[in-house]
Amino acid sequence: MARIIDDKPSTTIKDRAKSTVDSVQGSQAWSSIFRPGSIFRKGYTDSPRNRSYVIMNSVLYHLHPVKVKRHAVKVSYTLCLGGLSFFLFILLTVTGIFLMFFYRPETTAAWNDIQNLQTSITFGQLVRNMHRWGAHLMVLTVFLHMARVFYHGAYKPPREFNWVIGVILLTLTIGLSFTGYLLPWDQLALWAVTVGGNMAGYTPVFGQEVRFVLLDGAEIGPNTLLRWYVLHVLFLPFVIVIFMAIHFWRVRKDGGISGPL
Repeated sequence: MARIIDDKPSTTIKDRAKSTVDSVQGSQAWSSIFRPGSIFRKGYTDSPRNRSYVIMNSVLYHLHPVKVKRHAVKVSYTLCLGGLSFFLFILLTVTGIFLMFFYRPETTAAWNDIQNLQTSITFGQLVRNMHRWGAHLMVLTVFLHMARVFYHGAYKPPREFNWVIGVILLTLTIGLSFTGYLLPWDQLALWAVTVGGNMAGYTPVFGQEVRFVLLDGAEIGPNTLLRWYVLHVLFLPFVIVIFMAIHFWRVRKDGGISGPL
């Protein structure tokens, strides 16, 4: 059978490139990105594929996916150490807000406020003890959680990114515990600030600058307590919430903390 040969000349590279650009510019992705008002997702097409992308690429939606592997939900001897750590963080947040109503980050008033909280405020000593022991337990559960992950080899690919996030969360948890330890501003807190500031001074390259920022000066002064208070109640909790959201999202994306993929 004879082949039918097209008499039309073949398209040039320039023509093919132009047609490719036209097809890209006419696509939905191009229009949704570059046309005005694209932030409102007007170009979104409702389809099973696009709906699945919304779920898989969203942190809030993907925390509770449609399907969960059986090994990820069964009761184990580790007693859900990651979940316990998150529960303790919520407990510390609630009790910490209560304590903030009766505490002033001033060197002349901090210790008296702690004493009044324990002796004159209704349920003050109970809430403070819950906050204190909850902080100790959170450090312990986060450490045991990471030890369990290491023991099971869950730091290996493809979960190595989440392992790094976990190490950062452990560091932030220790930072929260240390900054809270200083707030009563007693002799223990004063010497802890001294030791912590001297350790920060040995940071490579920017050691003295870091120490100056933490102490608000060359030596411990009236504003040092305020610096550590802001770190404890605002900066570190804000950062740890962001990393926890990423951590939980990656647990779901990676098919659980450990086990088969």
